[in-house]
Amino acid sequence: MGRHFALLALALTLGLVAPAPILAQTPARVPTIGVLIPGPATIPGATQSREAFEGGLKELGWVPGQTVRVEYRYADGKRERLSVLAEELLGAKIDVLVARSSQAIRVAKEATTTVPIVMSASGLDPVQLGFVDSLARPGGNVTGLTVLNDELPVKQLELLKEVVPRMSRVVVLASAAVPLNTKGRQALDSAARTLGVQLRHVEVRDAAGLDAAFAEAVRAQANALLIRGDPFVMEANDRRVVALADKHRLPAVYWLEAYARLGGLMSYGADLLDVHRRSASYVDRILKGARPADLPIEEPTKFELIVNLKTARTLGLTVPPSVLARANEVIK
Repeated sequence: MGRHFALLALALTLGLVAPAPILAQTPARVPTIGVLIPGPATIPGATQSREAFEGGLKELGWVPGQTVRVEYRYADGKRERLSVLAEELLGAKIDVLVARSSQAIRVAKEATTTVPIVMSASGLDPVQLGFVDSLARPGGNVTGLTVLNDELPVKQLELLKEVVPRMSRVVVLASAAVPLNTKGRQALDSAARTLGVQLRHVEVRDAAGLDAAFAEAVRAQANALLIRGDPFVMEANDRRVVALADKHRLPAVYWLEAYARLGGLMSYGADLLDVHRRSASYVDRILKGARPADLPIEEPTKFELIVNLKTARTLGLTVPPSVLARANEVIK
């Protein structure tokens, strides 16, 4: 036996016998997530949203840049760029497409019927828009979260009434691209009657129409404004919207906290960072084999109220202690 091993060693040394091949291991493929965002990457909210989403991934065991790749594309508030960016992400062979805003979701759905799409989040009724068959059983390749809540505008109107008790006429200012759904509008109209408030709905199609929309609110002798969200008109021009409300001394409630930080009277809406964090759970399940068609749509569970006391004083308003007690943040 010893002589056999000695001869084998000699043969290996002389190159007469090739050593056993070392089998190379193929590295596991790292999945790729595409994220389609209508707004710019430069605002603080963009960084916070990214951190919330990636934080959600980490909670579920994914490490961005190591066990999963995340490709972000920002449209910078330009509708026409969404389609280009969606095609760019699909061309990168992504495994899941996360779309933020109803417009981004629509573009994503038009671009692919096979790649799973996670809504984060839809500001309009995804059923009414045809994104999904139902909230419980989406069908197709779209699932995720909606920030739609039919009671949200009602709560906003009630808050306005508490802070501006003498208000009798309210203009609901909205982008033509993001109208209230039928159920939401009926709920808001019913709440207005209960509160003894007259509503007037004013639509704006683009940034150029903002001045005219505010002028119409003034002609309507509005006491206050309820500002609906839209990434391409309202959010893309948030400073201007707040400045116009200030110029015409119109108390306003907004859905996004950024407005209150820019000087808006108050904001009340879904906690978007929580929504973006929760969207990671959909990505996780899909990457592990779940079908979007079988994952029910989730609605918001956390809401934020932010009050700007400095703006209230400028408008000569006293915010009731009952409102301040419910606020998540008070800007002084």
